[in-house]
Amino acid sequence: MEDVVNPWRGRRVFLTGHTGFKGGWLSLWLASMEARIRGFALDPLTENNFFTAASVAGLVEDIRGDVRNYADLEAAITEFAPEVVFHLAAQPLVRRSYVDPLGTYATNVMGTAHVLECIRKTPSVLAAVVVTTDKCYQNRNWVWPYRESDPLGGFDPYASSKACAEILTAAFRDSFFPVSRLQQHHVAVATARAGNVIGGGDWSQDRLVPDLIQGFRARRPVLIRNPDSIRLCSPSP
Repeated sequence: MEDVVNPWRGRRVFLTGHTGFKGGWLSLWLASMEARIRGFALDPLTENNFFTAASVAGLVEDIRGDVRNYADLEAAITEFAPEVVFHLAAQPLVRRSYVDPLGTYATNVMGTAHVLECIRKTPSVLAAVVVTTDKCYQNRNWVWPYRESDPLGGFDPYASSKACAEILTAAFRDSFFPVSRLQQHHVAVATARAGNVIGGGDWSQDRLVPDLIQGFRARRPVLIRNPDSIRLCSPSP
């Protein structure tokens, strides 16, 4: 019954991007569910960061590495023999993707390919979730929410790199982990097209709510970078 109530207890979970904002919060939740976690990521990007503030390092096996380095990633995954893999490591900022498009594609596309190839070679893995973005769709500037069946695209390097990651993951799933043969390969692969999130400990650059709070605390006006943009919050039909 304990496994039914808490299926994460004792589960070996490999998490890329655990030093980031979303990865740090996921690490806290998995630790609260008594999972065994190995994190693989670069150092936090900012001096103030959620990973340090929430003492995440004390809850996970903290390994610093770059998903662009296949050899290091493969060694970290193979030795740990995880049952579940969460891939969150990414270059996550739109404006930075204009400054460093090659780095963005190398991390978000080839980094994802490296993770999926490691999964393919690791018999212990039973499930994998690749986190992308809700910006992976071809932007048609319409007023209703996008659906998973809508065309992928992206006007900027960040969005298009995440669309590439979606196509890449689908290709690996269809080629090596098809749902129709789940009983043979035993690996379930999915993507999560995450939208913007709001929460404590977000010190990343170009974040609307953190910028507003910092402006309020400093008693100074805040520059709204895209005042004409809107965000639809209604659920997909």
